[in-house]
Amino acid sequence: MSSVHAYSRFVAAEDRVWESGGAGVQRQILGHDDLLMMVRVRFEKDAIGAVHTHPHRQVTFIETGSFAVQIGDDKKILHAGDSFFVPPDIPHGVVALSQASLVDVFSPARQDFLNASSLP
Repeated sequence: MSSVHAYSRFVAAEDRVWESGGAGVQRQILGHDDLLMMVRVRFEKDAIGAVHTHPHRQVTFIETGSFAVQIGDDKKILHAGDSFFVPPDIPHGVVALSQASLVDVFSPARQDFLNASSLP
């Protein structure tokens, strides 16, 4: 059974810190438990979310701007309002074509993000 963390079930974005996610990339961890996590990520123009893999399922919503998205061998330009799904262990990454932001949802939660986080 999933454990629920001690902080509020309601999350005000202003109460969550932005953490470095690499050059020109910042992430803000929002709601999560052991089985599900939501993270907002903002990118400066031309910032790269390098191609990588992880064992988590991921669905991503493009909040603002545009991205060149790679999932496996497939590449596509996506814009605000679009989304994409990444199965476990499939190489994927993005390049911000403008100043942009997205919202990632992971299942299960990314413990590596939590271990590096300065959440209250």
